[in-house]
Amino acid sequence: MKLGISGRTAAVAAASSGLGLASAKALANEGARVAMCGRDKGRIEEAAAEVGLGAVPLVADVSTTAGAMSFVADAIGALRSVDILVTNAGGPPPGTFGSTPVDAYPDALNLNLMSVVAMCKTAVPAMQERGWGRVVAITSISVRQAIGSLILSNTARAGATAFLKTLATEVAGDGVTVNSVQPGLHATNRLLQLHGGDASQAARGIPAGKVGDPDDFGAIVAFLCSDQAKFVTGASIQVDGGAYAGLQ
Repeated sequence: MKLGISGRTAAVAAASSGLGLASAKALANEGARVAMCGRDKGRIEEAAAEVGLGAVPLVADVSTTAGAMSFVADAIGALRSVDILVTNAGGPPPGTFGSTPVDAYPDALNLNLMSVVAMCKTAVPAMQERGWGRVVAITSISVRQAIGSLILSNTARAGATAFLKTLATEVAGDGVTVNSVQPGLHATNRLLQLHGGDASQAARGIPAGKVGDPDDFGAIVAFLCSDQAKFVTGASIQVDGGAYAGLQ
């Protein structure tokens, strides 16, 4: 299927590895010109070389609002415009209510909520003016079903989901769609860190019997950026191999 985004421009945050990198690959393979960021210059340059197709590596730390906004501004500078924004960031440290101090929450909110707000504030107004835009946020299945020992991530990403849903209703009439994709467990460095390097242990709780392939996840992100998905907005789509047990 041709997605109709050849020649479009895309900014993909936190794309030096994992689901961000997979999303950048999928968009580039559909003909989009991609700018991608990471905190480490060497790693993001290696990732951009892996994507190929003229992908632009940018050094940015989206854990601050200034860093998140500068990433999008630099992407606009490199590509002349940003038609597609994929927000993404690593997760905050694990912890429970009892083990997590109050002063740990602001950093988590900056990382997984305010970074999304800042990137959207920088990219979306120009999309509205042009009458076409796509925002896809990579969040987590934890906003539907809280994950134990990840209280900071659960809290911050739930706030981001509410922001994105509200934004979607405000900009839908301008040709801009806003959706979030909620990954369950995929074969990323983050998963290996959380599960002691053994992905097979994580797969035991997934009805599909295995953890997800990041490239498959990237293809879903790319589809939500397509012309065919122009009537899909305000959606929160879980990609988790059936792990989420709720009815809604």
